[in-house]
Amino acid sequence: MPFYKQMGNIPRKRHTVFRKEDGSLFREQVMGTKGFSGIQSILYHHSPPTKISEARLMGPRDPEYEEQGPLCHRHFHTSRMSGGADSVGGREYVLGNEDLLIGIATPKEQMNYFYRNSDGDELLYVHEGKGKVETMFGTISYRPGDYIVIPIGTIYKIVPENLEETKFLVIETTSWITTPKRYRNEFGQLLEHSPFCERDIRGPEKLETHVESGEFEVRTKSRGHLHSHIFNHHPLDVEGWDGYLYPYTFNIDDFEPITGRIHQPPPVHQTFEGHNFVICSFVPRLYDYHPEAIPAPYFHSNVDSDEVLYYVEGNFMSRRGINKGSITLHPSGIPHGPHPGTIEASIGKKETLELAVMIDTFRPLKVVKNVRQIEDENYKYSWYE
Repeated sequence: MPFYKQMGNIPRKRHTVFRKEDGSLFREQVMGTKGFSGIQSILYHHSPPTKISEARLMGPRDPEYEEQGPLCHRHFHTSRMSGGADSVGGREYVLGNEDLLIGIATPKEQMNYFYRNSDGDELLYVHEGKGKVETMFGTISYRPGDYIVIPIGTIYKIVPENLEETKFLVIETTSWITTPKRYRNEFGQLLEHSPFCERDIRGPEKLETHVESGEFEVRTKSRGHLHSHIFNHHPLDVEGWDGYLYPYTFNIDDFEPITGRIHQPPPVHQTFEGHNFVICSFVPRLYDYHPEAIPAPYFHSNVDSDEVLYYVEGNFMSRRGINKGSITLHPSGIPHGPHPGTIEASIGKKETLELAVMIDTFRPLKVVKNVRQIEDENYKYSWYE
């Protein structure tokens, strides 16, 4: 997943002669994962993708983490973050480990360069704003609620319509992002019991081929550092491509929740997975319909995973003091669950209108330095009646 797609002009057979109108050859690039055994696409460039005029190291990209403190639940108000710079350079990280980084982007400027993450796939959840992502595979428009999945090594630029109304939840990985394996058959097709299907997934809408010359910067994240590469040709110079590897969007409103007579465990909300983490969507849904059901989640121990919740909107029925844009961390090693009074209050309720993104990691998360200024220090004591 995703499925086969073709855009633009390509030759009938791969690895064969494909000429421009002037008789010169297009430059074929095989872009794949897991060596040559994973999914891949083949792109045809007007200029060699290796043709750079300058390369320089910009500096470390990964954040510094605070020292280990007492094990406890934590709550961060991302609405208090200052924001700044553009949709990539202005990212403010909150949590991270060896497998992923979790942060927020509230850009104040448009990007004047292109970017690619060569450490792993990225996922942007559009909390607020509309715009487009210009990529080597084509242009994708986005709107609130979209998950934008960008494969490793993809050159792109984010172009918000209105910077004052733009906010992303950002997940940068050192691996891949894909749909849950249990929702796919042996051929990769999403099964009938999956909470979404291929009709809900949108790939690039338009391939815009740029052939102009000039000076174009591509900033590349690799090995935890940021590098600058200067091209004398436009990096989005693809004449055509085909394959299974490309950026796509999926809107959280198209996630069809799985419900039951009694409370369903969090894996029913799973939307994506990667190496040592999963991403889930909590969407408006009917509550459990057993006559004596308790809709609120039970207390549970995170035996081997950290749980992160990003609250988008609505009333998250098991929590108090949570605001739009809040991030909570419930670490492994200690139990967590509903706040006092919320279990009783949930009995007899018919539905919830909450909207949230959950990230469960199977290695401990570390808290980035300097985010304590946006932390609710009393959250860890909020279960004390």
